[in-house]
Amino acid sequence: MTISVHRLLAVPDWRESVRVLAGDVDRLVRLARPMAHDRSIEPGELVVVVQPIPATDWRVDALLRRIADAGGAGLLLPEGGLLESTRLLAERLNVALLTSTAAPLDLLISARMLLAAPALDRADLVLAVHDALGARVRPPEEVVTTLHDLLDAPVALLDDSGALIAGELPHATEVRVHEPVPQRTRLGEGVLLAHPVLLLDTTRPALWLATELADRSAARADVVPPALSVAAAAVQRWLLTNRIELERDARSRAALLADLLRLDDEPTADLRRRAADAGWSLGGWHIGIRIGTQSAVDTVARSREVERVLRAEGVGAVVVEHGDGWTGWATSEQEPTADRVRSLAAQLRAATRELRRTLDVHVGVGRPHPQAEGLATTIAEATDAARMARTRPESGRFLHVDQLGMAQLLLEWTRTDTFEPAARTLIAPLRGQPGDLIRTLAAYLDAESSIAETAAVLGVHRNTVAARIERIERLLAVDLGHRDERLALHLACRAVTLAEGWDP
Repeated sequence: MTISVHRLLAVPDWRESVRVLAGDVDRLVRLARPMAHDRSIEPGELVVVVQPIPATDWRVDALLRRIADAGGAGLLLPEGGLLESTRLLAERLNVALLTSTAAPLDLLISARMLLAAPALDRADLVLAVHDALGARVRPPEEVVTTLHDLLDAPVALLDDSGALIAGELPHATEVRVHEPVPQRTRLGEGVLLAHPVLLLDTTRPALWLATELADRSAARADVVPPALSVAAAAVQRWLLTNRIELERDARSRAALLADLLRLDDEPTADLRRRAADAGWSLGGWHIGIRIGTQSAVDTVARSREVERVLRAEGVGAVVVEHGDGWTGWATSEQEPTADRVRSLAAQLRAATRELRRTLDVHVGVGRPHPQAEGLATTIAEATDAARMARTRPESGRFLHVDQLGMAQLLLEWTRTDTFEPAARTLIAPLRGQPGDLIRTLAAYLDAESSIAETAAVLGVHRNTVAARIERIERLLAVDLGHRDERLALHLACRAVTLAEGWDP
């Protein structure tokens, strides 16, 4: 069996104590023996000097020449000062010159064990990971920290989109999160290893456990994958246990919400206690939130993402898995002012845009209502608004209930037989024009003539929206600052988009 000097340097004992002074660390080592004056040096031999040698001793240079002449791999010396001329000689002869702060005999034993049984290093690491993690269910942060300490390398846990969950990884974007197989990727002088964490009923990885091996550690890349597999199994145990707890909690919360929504009188003492146990406040003023999505979405698994996005936008709300989506509400002690309601609606609109990056959601918001009986009312309003928001892509799939009455009225007006032909004629000059002007106009009017909000809904720069609005006014010969003209165009856009099944 042969291994490279570089591979030897990746062994934990060597990595911590051996320093390379000169020479080729890619040279292959066939055997490692202590130096003796009465024997010859064999090809591929790593010569280990056990006793300290003075830096000025001519025998070091002579030994380097003997190793080079015999085709040896290198020379390991105890730590001590060496002449620069000795280092330059090793460089010229291309013989690996190493020094160590550890006992040379201990390093010699490690090297000979690796040469005799290269799989032993892999087995030792697997056993070390197994012993460190044990059978107890451990959170991902603890698994990542343990693996980092054992590998002495960056370790991270990534979700199925490549986002960091725990740990750190300099090149996390290199992990191909859609490949359900172990990965090994070259990164300059390093290696990125990734192992999928699978749930029992899926083939797509729920998470990825990855490590980046650089410098000396990269030579140990063949040893690490089994250890990653053991650690991935520990993460899988946590996932399964956590999933059971999440589903149990979700069922309990959904049952409590259902009881609250069925209220036709004051809540009982038992219901109030259950709400208090869940951390829900039934007093004060509530504003309902309904986040609808596709039936195929795992609402339990994605709940934390929804909560995280709402928190990031400054929305403090209860969120409950409910049907095909989530039902929630924000509570305040005092009746919220109109400004506060508008501010919350703006925050929820921003949260909707963020959620739509990864989820096909539609969101509705209710009006403020007080006490426990008002909770069901505001949630019903939010549900109605969300149902209509689902069919309104031009509004960013978001609708506040305060807009709902006018929206329903607009729908009735625009469904008449006489209005639709007139509407088509009114906006006909916009058809075929570059810049998707009909969609821009509809979004602009839904956003209450806000350039910034329209730009956010369409995903373009606000200057682009401003330029398009100017073109629309010229083409239609209208002034969008005039409320009657805005209303007529709003009705026209609604009639045409509904008739044509238009979905921007």
